[in-house]
Parts: sequence; C-alpha cells; structure tokens
Amino acid sequence: MSLPAPAPEQIETTQELTRRIHSEIDANGGWLPFARYMELALYTPGLGYYSGGSAKFGAGGDFVTAPQISPLFGRVLARQFAEVLKQTGGGILELGAGNGLLAAQVLGEFDALGLDVPYSILEVSGDLRARQQESLRPFAGGVRWLDNIPEHFFGVIFGNEVLDALPVHLVHWTESGPLERGVRWEPATAPSPLAPLPEGEGKFVWQDRPIADPALLDQARALDLPGGYVSEINLAAPALVKSLAESLQCGLLLFIDYGFGRSEYYHAQRHMGTLRAHYRHHALDDPFYLPGLCDLTAHVDFTAVADAGLEAGLDVCGYGTQANFLLAGGITTLLGETPADSAANYLPLASGVQKLLSPAEMGELFKIIGLTKANAPCPSAFSLGDQRHRL
Repeated sequence: MSLPAPAPEQIETTQELTRRIHSEIDANGGWLPFARYMELALYTPGLGYYSGGSAKFGAGGDFVTAPQISPLFGRVLARQFAEVLKQTGGGILELGAGNGLLAAQVLGEFDALGLDVPYSILEVSGDLRARQQESLRPFAGGVRWLDNIPEHFFGVIFGNEVLDALPVHLVHWTESGPLERGVRWEPATAPSPLAPLPEGEGKFVWQDRPIADPALLDQARALDLPGGYVSEINLAAPALVKSLAESLQCGLLLFIDYGFGRSEYYHAQRHMGTLRAHYRHHALDDPFYLPGLCDLTAHVDFTAVADAGLEAGLDVCGYGTQANFLLAGGITTLLGETPADSAANYLPLASGVQKLLSPAEMGELFKIIGLTKANAPCPSAFSLGDQRHRL
C-alpha cells in the first residue's frame, strides 16, 4: 500500500514526538502501557495528533465525520435535544467539538426553531478550540468554552466520536492468564521504512508484562478470553461517564460512536481487537506509524458505557443504530424540505443521507446510547429499533 508522504515540517513533528515518548519510556524503566503511549501520541501539547495543527477532518484530513457528510445530521440532533430541554431547562454541553461544524448545525437549527439555548464546549485541544472559535463566529455570543467538566449541569451533554479517541489498554490473554501489552524502544542501526526517523535512533515495539493495575486485571479476568486473544479494555470511558453523571443534575447524556455491545465486541472473530491508526483516509494496523500524524482509535464497548452509567445513577433510556435514530428523528422529512427537482441542492443532500443510513456505510456500525438522570425525558428517536437487549 502506497501512503502519502508527510511534509518536511510534519516529519520534524513526528520525530520530536517520538523522542518525547522514547524519553518517557526510558524514565518508566523501559516500558509504557499502551494507554499511555496512545495518550502521548494523541494529546501531547503542540505535537500530539489532536494538539497539532494539521488538518484532521474532511477530504484533506484523515477521516470524515457525520456532520461533514450531511448538515441534516446536526438538525436531527438539535430537534431531539430540544425535546429534552423543554422539560429539563438548561443548555448543551458538547464534548470534543472537532472543527465546530456539528455545533454550528445544532445552533443553526435552534435559531430556525426560535430557541435561545446556552451552548458550551469542553475541548482539551488548543488547536481545535481555535478552529471552533473561528467556525462558530456567527454564534459567538451564545457559545462558551470550558476547561473542565462543570460542577453542576442541567440539560444535554453529548459527544460525537469522542469515546473512540480515549486511550485504551491492550491485553493479551494467554494460557497462563492475561498480560498487558505495552511499548518499549528497540535501538536500530537503520531508520524504519514506515517512520522516517533519523538513522540509528530505533523504533517502538510491543512487549507484554504482568498487569499491575488491579482494575484492569479484574476486567481482563472477568472477560475470560481464550489464549492468543488480543483486544482493548477502555478504563477511561467509564471514568468519563461517572464524572459526567456527577455533573449532570437533570438531563440527558448521549454518545454517538462506532462500536458494539460486549458480546459482539469480544467475539471470537474479533480476536485481534479493533485498534486502528488512521492516516489520510487509510486505516492501518500499525499504531506506531508516524506518531502525532495518525489518529489512533478503538471501537467502543457500549456495555461498559451502560454499566458505568447505571452504577453512577443514570438510566439507560435508549441504545440503537445511527440509522434507526436518524430515521425516527425525521431525517427523511428534513430531506423532503428540499425539492427533488432541484437536483443541484437535492442530490448532494440525498447522497449524504444515504451514507448516514446505509448498513455498508455508517448506518449500522455507528451506535447511539442515551442515559438520563432525574426522570429527564428520553429522545423520541430511540423509539425505532431499540437494542438495549444487546448491551
């Protein structure tokens, strides 16, 4: 497979980040849990994938998200959020707002509906926050950016493709028990053909070690997978759900992402896990390729999200596919507002809707889960194809 070559300044970025990670490996006794490697690769200030300045979304980036495929995605969400806010009051808190496009779609629909809703964004990346502020200039008076989860929040908290970017632990189940798969540095006399590092520096390689974290060990043992199975356990996602549940006083917590319930996530056919690197619209199995220039993601174990919510006092009010949620939320009705005989306007919208709904595209792989607190209403779009029994 031939991959696009990085620009000279990008090579400098990945080399510097590689040195930073190498240094931390040395400081940690020669080994890092993969979760820490992933955190550094994605979030090191100024160098990590989400903290650097390269394009990430759209045709010029590494992947395309639902709001880039169709503006109707955000309009459906806005209408569902409005249903909840009518009873709970409060506002919207978006987690990790990307380039701000989804926020613009939601706020635009609120304006069209005559709603004045406070909108907050929690963004850890300074680079992305700057891009969001630029794209949301028309709504600047109604948007604020947060550095931390608020102590008390009423309304709707949501994240689109947020959970898949949280650092995950890798576990290798063996005949003698589970081991944690981590990263060490292997000196080399020649540069890697994949990562353009200075000659003689070396490369990142895998190494398994006994699991030191009691919580990780308990979960790995509970899964009881056969020897040779390698997959991810995400401790960060349940921790985030718990923190958000403590903040949410009354309202809805909603996540949209690609993933499965636990029985599907750890299916025998998925014995090498779901971890992938994304570079210029190519999915790669090597998470060590060009650190800082590749997105690293793993599918979401939605059972873990649901369990964390229940333990934190939330109710799981809905879980299902993106396709069913959007259909029940009226996306075809919104599409019908554009006359079909206006081909230049209608055909791009229709094509986008098809991608959002198609099982071969995003419709089935992407799931939506809703968790409520203090008897807040559940979005009506969960009425079609309830799959909570698959959690």
